[in-house]
This record gives sequence, C-alpha cells and structure tokens, in this order.
Amino acid sequence: MYAPLTRNQAIARSLAAMIAALLLMFGLDLLVFGHVQHQISQQRLSDTFRAELIEGTAPVSEGDFDDVLLADGVPVAIIDIPALHATEVIVEGTSSADLTAGPGHRRDTVLPGQAGVSVIMGRNAAFGGPFSGIQRLAPGDEITVRTGQGLQEFEVIGLRYAGDPTPPAPKQGESRMILQTARGAAFAPSGIAYVDARLTSKVQPAGTRQTTTLTLPREDTALATDLTTVWALVFALQFFVVAEFAAVWSFRRIGAQKTWVVFVPVLLLGGLFVADQVARLLPNLL
Repeated sequence: MYAPLTRNQAIARSLAAMIAALLLMFGLDLLVFGHVQHQISQQRLSDTFRAELIEGTAPVSEGDFDDVLLADGVPVAIIDIPALHATEVIVEGTSSADLTAGPGHRRDTVLPGQAGVSVIMGRNAAFGGPFSGIQRLAPGDEITVRTGQGLQEFEVIGLRYAGDPTPPAPKQGESRMILQTARGAAFAPSGIAYVDARLTSKVQPAGTRQTTTLTLPREDTALATDLTTVWALVFALQFFVVAEFAAVWSFRRIGAQKTWVVFVPVLLLGGLFVADQVARLLPNLL
C-alpha cells in the first residue's frame, strides 16, 4: 500500500495538476476549440450581415443605419478569395478579441471599395487562421468584397514585407485594399505580411469616419496585444483555483470516484475560460 500524501505533497500535486490542465486547455483552445469558435462566429455573422444586406441596412460608414457608432465585432463585409477558396465575414475592429471571430476592418480606414485605402487584418494560425494563405496570392489574383454598397472587385498588385517598397499612394478617387497577417511560422510571428490590391470595379463614395490614425486604439494596430480584458482573466483564474481546491477537498473527504464525476467537467470548463482569455493577450495577427 502507498503511504497517504502529506499536506504539502497534496498541495504540490494539485498545483502540478492545475498547471498541466491549464497548458492542455491552452493548447486545445489554440488548435481545436478556437477553430470551432471561429466557425460558429462566422455562421452567426453571415446570417446577420446577409439579413442587413436584404433589408438595405448594412453599414457603409463607421456608423450604423441610425448613425450610431458601430460596436466592435459587428459584420461590415464579406470577402471572397477564389485562389484560396476562402470566404470570410469581416468584422469592425482589429483587436485580438475582434479577430477571434474573423478578419477585421481597421476603423481609421475606409470600407473596401470606397475612395481611399482600406486595411483588413486577419489571423495567420489561431481561431481558424482565415488569412493563413494570403502570402500565396500572386499579382492578378481576384478578390471580391460584398459591402452595403454592392460587390467590390479587386486585383492583387503584390505581396510585400517590412522594408520592401510600397506601391504609390492611390490617386484621388481611386481605391486600394491592404490585407495584413503575421509573417513566419504558425504561432511564431516574425513580422507582418502585406497584400496590396487595387479596385477594378466602380469606386464608391467614402463614408464618415470618426476614428483617425491618431485616435486608433493601440490594441487595434498590427501584432498588438489587448490588455483591456485582463480583468476577465483574473476572474477566470479565481474560478479555476477555487474549483481546484474544492476538488482536492472533495478527493480527501468524499472519495476519488465522486470527485472525478463532479469536478472534471468543472475544471475543464474553467481551464477553457482561462485559456481563451490568455489567447486574447497574444498578438492579434497570430
């Protein structure tokens, strides 16, 4: 027979189990659950945006149909990249939290197809990795974007990285779109990749923008982290730690079988909450 664990040994084992569970859930969140979450979000966003297109209320500026500032994460367009067999709903906002649902439109730029330059950011690996293949796009490849102003048609100009020459600024009345994602291996970004595309269809009038480059939140810039939800991580950790100590008490007082039945689902759920909040602290293009 094994000697019963001392108090310190029980605490050490519990801490080791807690850390192992958190690491496991973090890996599963990035590699499995995040992709499922992305697919569910895309379906919900697609239903919402297509309904707005039918009703004629899809946004064409930074405000909605009633001129109320668009909330982060609301759908503003649908992008289709035939060369990659990719179709994604674009949301407003480019923070790490926004990009868990799909590619995001940077608030201080016009919508795709409008006069000026539009910037669309997307993740390279996590949460579906919707822009994981854009670095394979070649000049001449077509991209279409459905907005509240109709179907906007683009042609890829080229791919560039930091230090490469940038295309000339669009002339007055022209429209350009820039796709951005993380450069490098999955989950190990080494920089930013840019895909430039020019509008080949009719240019649309630009909607009103309240956000400027100077007022754009830091967490909405490329490869930025989002610390605005740290409070949620603190609560998630508290929940997980309390559940872990309750499981240890139950194991010693009630027995292993009942403890496993009751607390394993609770700890898995708590670990998933923690992992999801930690993932939001990672660079937004990851």
